[in-house]
Amino acid sequence: MNVLLVEDDADIGSFLIRGLKADGFDVTVVDRADKALGAAKEINPCAVLLDMVLPDGSGLDVCRSLREYGHTGPILFLSAKDEVSDRADGLMAGADDYIVKPFQFDELVARLRAHLLHRSVGMDERTRLIAGRLILDLETRQAHFGTVHIKLTQREAELLALLMHSANHPVSRSDIFDRLWATQGGVSLNVVDVYVGYLRGKFTDITRVGGPSIGTVRGRGFMLNMAGNSALSR
Repeated sequence: MNVLLVEDDADIGSFLIRGLKADGFDVTVVDRADKALGAAKEINPCAVLLDMVLPDGSGLDVCRSLREYGHTGPILFLSAKDEVSDRADGLMAGADDYIVKPFQFDELVARLRAHLLHRSVGMDERTRLIAGRLILDLETRQAHFGTVHIKLTQREAELLALLMHSANHPVSRSDIFDRLWATQGGVSLNVVDVYVGYLRGKFTDITRVGGPSIGTVRGRGFMLNMAGNSALSR
């Protein structure tokens, strides 16, 4: 799997190359915005790690260009800019994730692999998200597991879709907030816990028949556990 790294800091670039190669990835590095799209066309990377600020332009423009070109793999911003507005701009430009520097390498790889796993979650006719036997109909906002059906609100369906994309991997409160509420003023981080509670309540019947459960991974966030009931804290 070839990762395209767009990073002009030589020390960070060397650190990431060593770590990613040790973790089984091939790495192609460019240090300027004007080289990124050409490199992506040449190697067709499985994912792109993208600095926000580059010597000759903005990572936001690079991200938009990659999406316009047709790159469908994960794009993860790596940036020292840590304002909520910066994260929102990155996600709105088409990125899958936004990781603030300095970061722990293990967390970066975990997020990268989780996003790559997302791509293996099936879409049926672009209206249904499928993870194992769990099906989320994005048009009717109904979730199905066998003969059990639950009706969701729009925001609950969006939250479930996010957890399904990260099935068996925890998603932090801040990541959920950034993806679903960052652009909505006057909302605190606690809204994530509230909606996870709503979704858990509706998931009771699905979990009872052996379907997935929504657990809390202490210190890491929330996870859709495809094995059903588990020892995860509630």
